Amino acid sequence: LPRRVIIHWALMKISVLTASEGLTNVSLLIHTGPDGEKTWPKKYPFCGGVFQSPIDFHKAILQYDSNLLPLEFIGYNVPSTDQFTLINNGHSVKMYLSPAMSIRNLPFEYTASQLHLHWGNQNKSEGSEHTVGGKHFAAELHIVHYNSEKYPDITAAMDKADGLAVLAVLLEIGPFSPSYEKIFRHFRNVKYKDQKVLVPGFNIQELLPDRLDEYYRYEGSLTTPPCYPSVLWTVFRHPLKISQEQLLALETAMYCTERDDPEPLEMVDNFRNVQEFHERLVFISFREGELYERFCAKKHLAGGLCTKVCICGEKLSYTSQKGL
Repeated sequence: LPRRVIIHWALMKISVLTASEGLTNVSLLIHTGPDGEKTWPKKYPFCGGVFQSPIDFHKAILQYDSNLLPLEFIGYNVPSTDQFTLINNGHSVKMYLSPAMSIRNLPFEYTASQLHLHWGNQNKSEGSEHTVGGKHFAAELHIVHYNSEKYPDITAAMDKADGLAVLAVLLEIGPFSPSYEKIFRHFRNVKYKDQKVLVPGFNIQELLPDRLDEYYRYEGSLTTPPCYPSVLWTVFRHPLKISQEQLLALETAMYCTERDDPEPLEMVDNFRNVQEFHERLVFISFREGELYERFCAKKHLAGGLCTKVCICGEKLSYTSQKGL
């Protein structure tokens, strides 16, 4: 059976067990320790299933697809007279987005719902969920959309095989980011669980890398319970940079607990570990550099110097000069 048919059947079978939970009703989500993510499948069966996210992007699973197009962004430039709601939901900081925002050049049009972040802690700033060649990045941004051609809202879409599309941006340390500061400056107002603050509108596309045409694409899941395998992932190849000070603010500003909790719990390490990949492929919109390097290495060992590689479909050709 096609993969989406299998997933649709499985979702129908198991969603009756978890539908009442809902992603927004996960009260205190623990990623580490004895009550960490290894215990999730006991209550949320999909978390122990297949097609889970995040994953590691490594050369053995990458396949170039020339049909992958740059995404088209509709309504992402939100005027400052409009406002977003930023909330501490107890396991991340989440910002609700305008329903006028959507993305195209996917199998369907997907309407924006919210964005949120994942990060580590100030002693180990390796908080991205997806990894590249085994490497963690400092943090990761997710912009969540739902299939608005088929479903009325994200609640109806989240447990459907074709329900969600998530954009992921890997974050690393570099120069100060004025764009990310438009969110980060409000962290002090959402220090505790359930606290909210209004954020003036801005162009959400500023949070994305310049090279929107280079990305990883695969079918996976929510990275938090109920872990529905309902996500079409687009993970941009090029990281965005935020400053060390901005990362520290992200890692230290918030708590998972409410203001009056006698045992406050810091909101740190809210990323899920890399999952088993099973029999999937990751499609990439760019020519993988390691293919070039591997090809050149063979020619160099044969006594030549690779000076040009022409990639046409799946075929490689080269021109070679004698080694120096």
